[in-house]
Amino acid sequence: MKKLVLLVLSFMVVNIPAIGPAAAAKNRPVVAVAEFKNAAYAYWWRTGVGWELADMLTNELAATGKFDMVERSKLSHVLREQDLGASGRVSQQTAARIGKLTGAQYLVMGKVTSFERDVQGSGGGLSFKGISLGGKKESAYIAVDLRVVDTTTGRIEHVRTVEARTSGGGLKVGVYRGGFSGSLGQHAKTPTGKAIRAVLVEASDYLACVMVYKDDCIDEYGAKEKRRRDRTKDSIELD
Repeated sequence: MKKLVLLVLSFMVVNIPAIGPAAAAKNRPVVAVAEFKNAAYAYWWRTGVGWELADMLTNELAATGKFDMVERSKLSHVLREQDLGASGRVSQQTAARIGKLTGAQYLVMGKVTSFERDVQGSGGGLSFKGISLGGKKESAYIAVDLRVVDTTTGRIEHVRTVEARTSGGGLKVGVYRGGFSGSLGQHAKTPTGKAIRAVLVEASDYLACVMVYKDDCIDEYGAKEKRRRDRTKDSIELD
């Protein structure tokens, strides 16, 4: 009997498939990022910027190595067909169709809900052909509301506001693009551009946390959210 048990166990060990990179890759969430919406009246927002931000977040998520990303070409015409509108509401039927036509398990939607820019200084700097030196200091703040929808159920799985603040001054090179493209290219090396990049990195870190890692990082983001809400309440004056 003992020999029989050992024989069965040996057979099971030999026939268990190895979990290599290819097998692990099959477990990565398949994610599509929709066109960002603008609710902040940001001065840098132009036609096409919503898709530029979506592309940048897609790149950030892909760079983590934890997601399989759906290309924009597969997604954009589906979203136009479904006419999601500025509200970003997705019905169960719409979510299912998006998943079926693109292969996405999750749809990430982002909306810029706040943008603040502060420029201080008396001028006096030098400027020549888009290159400025000295004279002013600039700071920027941006907030993005994220929503993750399960395309199987149409259920909203994750909701979070992510923020970024940056500041700087002195040298500004208008032609430097730093990985930015289109309308955002001219802002790449400014505090505004750095805030945009930072908030997208923060968004990708958050999504990796709640969708892949699911460990202590969730508590860390919970603490960040509490601080954000406390700051918001402190800034409101009630009679």
